[in-house]
Amino acid sequence: MKDRLWKEVADARKRLEGVVHVTPTFTSSSVDQIAKSSVSFKAENLQRTGSFKFRGAYSALSALTEDERKKGVITHSSGNHGQALALAAKMLNERAFVVMPENAPAVKREAVAAYGAMVIACAPTQSAREEKTREIIEQTSAVFIDSHDDLRVIAGQATATVELIEASGPFDILLAPVGGGGLIAGTAVAASHLLDGARVIGCEPAGADDAYRSLTSGQRITDFTPRTIADGLRTPLGKLNFEIMQQMVDSIVLVSEEEIVQAMRFVWERMKLIIEPSSAVAVAPLLNGTIGGNGECIGVILSGGNVDLDGFFSLLAKTSGSASQA
Repeated sequence: MKDRLWKEVADARKRLEGVVHVTPTFTSSSVDQIAKSSVSFKAENLQRTGSFKFRGAYSALSALTEDERKKGVITHSSGNHGQALALAAKMLNERAFVVMPENAPAVKREAVAAYGAMVIACAPTQSAREEKTREIIEQTSAVFIDSHDDLRVIAGQATATVELIEASGPFDILLAPVGGGGLIAGTAVAASHLLDGARVIGCEPAGADDAYRSLTSGQRITDFTPRTIADGLRTPLGKLNFEIMQQMVDSIVLVSEEEIVQAMRFVWERMKLIIEPSSAVAVAPLLNGTIGGNGECIGVILSGGNVDLDGFFSLLAKTSGSASQA
């Protein structure tokens, strides 16, 4: 299985060459001091569409046959995968449908539409997403592209870690957030081939801890109600992703909502990088002392930076208005 997975990564890298941004790697002396380690951050918040998801979406779409492309593609997504699929489809001249929950951040819904995909709203439950997607497939014959439970997608996501290792490795530890499992599975595949003895650790909100419970129990958990600000990590763990994680991921660490917000603010203020809550989940363990402390070399995937800033700027406008009247 490992050899097959690595071949998929190599193939995906060829398909993505000259298409994805080779995103920069950042360091922070403040983080190093707190974590007592040497930390490198892969800034996938600066990737096309603002997240690592573009890698997997383009990898999957560019691998479709000509007949499949003519049918168009469809997915369900809370935002980042939807945006990625919409842009990839536009670049490859394919039509795209994206089923999105009604409570998805407005900035993500608007971006999906702006990239040219048709947005179909649904109730904010996994079953509603799947039911609406099946309905659209029956009407259009569009090809379903899962956000994570797809080998072509996983291979695309793995290329972010390959780049990180090439730029700043080797590493003792690699950290990545866990939602559906595409990024952590890809990270683990890359690490298993390029690093000797490195620990791959998934980071997950305590309010959406299905991956932690799945690995602990040995049974994939799909029926749960996520309660977390990290909207990109509310997706149930995929079947293929779980299988890869069981073999290649060392552990999962959990972080609280307060720690997610604190980590997000820390990166904004100290590193001047706009990251979303899902990204901050992989930073929080370094700041709360769960990971690090022994001079390790640590690589972190900052998964995305799509933040709904309407509330922030509305408050800022009110504050400036009050100040001008004073």
